[in-house]
Amino acid sequence: MQQLTFIEPGRLEWIEVPAPQVDADEAATVRPLAVTTCDLDGLILRGRVPLPGPFALGHEFVAEVLDVGTGVSTVRPGDRVVVPFQISCGRCGRCRKGLTSSCETAPVRAAYGLGPIGGLAWGGALSDVVRVPYADAMLQALPDGVAPSAVASASDNLCDAWRTVAPHLADEPGAHVLVVGGGAISISLYAVAVARALGAGRVVYHDTDPARGALAERLGAEVEIGPYPRRAGEFGITVDASADADGLACALRSVTPYGTCTSVGIYYTDVTIPLLAMYGRGIHFVTGRVNARAHLPQVLDLVASGRLDPTPVTTSRIPWHQAIEGLLDGGPKPVILRDDTR
Repeated sequence: MQQLTFIEPGRLEWIEVPAPQVDADEAATVRPLAVTTCDLDGLILRGRVPLPGPFALGHEFVAEVLDVGTGVSTVRPGDRVVVPFQISCGRCGRCRKGLTSSCETAPVRAAYGLGPIGGLAWGGALSDVVRVPYADAMLQALPDGVAPSAVASASDNLCDAWRTVAPHLADEPGAHVLVVGGGAISISLYAVAVARALGAGRVVYHDTDPARGALAERLGAEVEIGPYPRRAGEFGITVDASADADGLACALRSVTPYGTCTSVGIYYTDVTIPLLAMYGRGIHFVTGRVNARAHLPQVLDLVASGRLDPTPVTTSRIPWHQAIEGLLDGGPKPVILRDDTR
């Protein structure tokens, strides 16, 4: 089979590799139909995250089930499914708590398409066939009427955005939301869309880039463009997607007493945070990887209901055979599609 392989920044190649097989009762194989890039993928492709190649690329995808093991009961060949990017067994103590990013059965950080970070054994979404080791635990049915291209990012970034605002809006309906963008581009924009879909009060988006700001405005945010301020006001919920120390500090200082700040920006060096201001306001600070599989049902229900439309964040739609050109030139959120897929 063909596998799109990251060789080095700016260089991708299709490589012939053996196709994975159903080798256990609870495993399945799937054929990717719609694949999109995570915010981290763009950084890898441009050399801003120095991961050594070669490794299979891609971890946000919708697929068609090809084959299943004898122990699989929830999916069958021909079903269309969303495949969470993290490997999780569904049975261990952490998985039962919804902590599917830290499954006790799988290796640490096990995930598709992230090479040395997630392990080389799992392959990548930009392949003809992908093996799913725990089909019943991992695969989530694609809702009727939802196009694969619309929710390819539900494997990771869309769920990541959902968890920054949805649980907190459930606790405080109508809360005002601040999203500090810049680094995790699609997560920040999805966070705006989710906040609007779930009835947030004001949704303010702050970024340094006018083009991203224009898209956030179309998604329903009040937009502020310029350097990150020391404080942007008072918000019950703030989201740091800046990957910038000043952006993080702004998000932390802008939380109302006992509100919540969630940071999805990845920081590769230590940063200073305004701990005294956080202490004085008693804020809740959340960071860490998303538990994607645990959030998939709620995210897909929100899309299927028509309340959330993720498609404006997509920057281009690329035919499968043009994946290399599309990934290198198709903007921060291209969707790669099989010829027979919408």
